[in-house]
Amino acid sequence: MDYILINVHCDPPFADILIAEMGQLEFDSFVETEVGFEAYVAEEKFSHPAVQVLFNNYRKQTRIWYELKKIPRVNWNEEWEKNYDPINVDDKVYVRATFHDAQPQYPYEIVINPKMSFGTGHHETTHQMLALQYDIDHKGKNVLDVGSGTGILAIMASKLGATKVAATDIDDWCIENSLENFEINTVAPDFVKKGTIHELNLDGGYDIILANINTNVLLDEIPVYETLLTEGGYLFLSGFYESDLSKVLELTAEHGLSEVKHTTRKNWVGIVLQKV
Repeated sequence: MDYILINVHCDPPFADILIAEMGQLEFDSFVETEVGFEAYVAEEKFSHPAVQVLFNNYRKQTRIWYELKKIPRVNWNEEWEKNYDPINVDDKVYVRATFHDAQPQYPYEIVINPKMSFGTGHHETTHQMLALQYDIDHKGKNVLDVGSGTGILAIMASKLGATKVAATDIDDWCIENSLENFEINTVAPDFVKKGTIHELNLDGGYDIILANINTNVLLDEIPVYETLLTEGGYLFLSGFYESDLSKVLELTAEHGLSEVKHTTRKNWVGIVLQKV
């Protein structure tokens, strides 16, 4: 399967906005650059007219220049090793690669090699999810990570004492990569399945569900998350902007989910809700 690479040049404040918008156009991997970012999408999912419409919508607010090319399947490890720095989440969680030295002074350490998967901890959404997880008791819990990417959130759940962790994603590479990362972190998942939450027909009984995806997917899947949660269970959500928080809260309230806490980081929101 070949990929389309778009090298985007834009003003720094707009890089995160455009990455989020392109995520909704099925771009599934991004690498920050000095001038903007690179975005990758499977060739069969690529729509050049949709990208042109998106960029035209923002050209009155920022300078945008881009070039695109077709590339074969790419392993991210080489690029990641050149650009990746370890991540410190509130002096509590240290996320590093295998080629970084361990830092035992942190309460929790996660080792992630992302390849073509999303979720290294650098993005504001993943960072917030990890921080929010730290504040909720995971001991003895049954946890589901939806749209798991690298598997980082499920790995964090396991390190926080979850009895069972499971993961889903719609991308073959994410499934492959999360399994590798589970092994690196000596986590034995209950399962790692490919498919949307609608397709998988899971049995439920989850004490905690983690979903760091995007606004449209979350709004579509929140009703399903609620049915899979136990009474008193927690739903963690991220992948949307502060401007969409009211829509998310309106829908979650309709499904008996009450806000426990939310945080913002560069306009991105992370939120914890409880089934009441």
